[in-house]
Amino acid sequence: MPLAEEILQIEKTAKDELREATGLDALEALKNKYLGRRGRLAEATARLGGIDPAERRDAGREANRVKEELTRLFDERKHSFETSPQDRKRGEGPDLTLPGVVPRPGHLHILTRVIDEISDIFMGLGFEVASGPEVETEFHNFEALNIPLDHPSRDSFDTFYLENQRLLRSQTSTVQIRVMEKKRPPIKVIAPGRVYRPDATDASHSFMFHQIEGLLVDEKVSFAELKGVLLTFARRFFGAKVPFRFRPHFFPFTEPSAEMDILWSRGGKDRWLEILGAGMVHPHVLRSVKLSPEKFTGFAFGLGVERIAMLRWGIPDIRMFFDNDVRFLAQFG
Repeated sequence: MPLAEEILQIEKTAKDELREATGLDALEALKNKYLGRRGRLAEATARLGGIDPAERRDAGREANRVKEELTRLFDERKHSFETSPQDRKRGEGPDLTLPGVVPRPGHLHILTRVIDEISDIFMGLGFEVASGPEVETEFHNFEALNIPLDHPSRDSFDTFYLENQRLLRSQTSTVQIRVMEKKRPPIKVIAPGRVYRPDATDASHSFMFHQIEGLLVDEKVSFAELKGVLLTFARRFFGAKVPFRFRPHFFPFTEPSAEMDILWSRGGKDRWLEILGAGMVHPHVLRSVKLSPEKFTGFAFGLGVERIAMLRWGIPDIRMFFDNDVRFLAQFG
């Protein structure tokens, strides 16, 4: 039999057996049988040097064609085995009858949960949630809040200053100013968000943390209403039996001002811990947004989300919120 016809016969036999292959292992053995270094096609082409030159040309051309054709067919069949489960031989590849692996569900970060819970309490009291930019102007961050140029917080060591007289906001009170610029009273908003201060990071300080500021402006707003709102919040968040107190304090943007404390018990010891600052909106702040302090009054308050969470769950180090240690975060799922 001429060598060219023998090569054609090898092609036909290989294709017949390829159609009967039942799995990847059988396919690999078949490929070695016909296309391996010692396969049938290699044995046939090894005899090319001993035949007539005219026959050698035809046989060589057929050998190259058959090799390319069989290589293509083997690759296609292999791909079908790898992508079509119904074509796999039983016992090869993954066992589709086994139960699947259910991914562990995630949950909100503890700080996000605290922000949502606090926001829900104040929204239940009629407040709306407002937001604003984290890159702010000196006017919104300082001047409109009655913070003078020589105030320590305006020093470069206490504020992240950027180019073009911009800065990273050091408090979400900036949102209150922006709301009062756009809206006339009655105004009743809270402003949760990130704030930035160049503090050295330790167990109780971080250069980035979260605040929730609140603002209510209307006619004839009193300090008694401020106390009522904050006591309602504190009792709903910490529990009705936790003692609270107000004590005088100073803030440039409120007058009179106060801090609110809770009586905290740990290890058999009681101590008062501050949870937020508050006060009546300073007349200068109202004037900065073109509101008349003779007609309108209001109150404002602000609290640190991390501090509230640390107090509630007895977390000793603020850095634990940001270390992304799943062992810690998973406790609050």
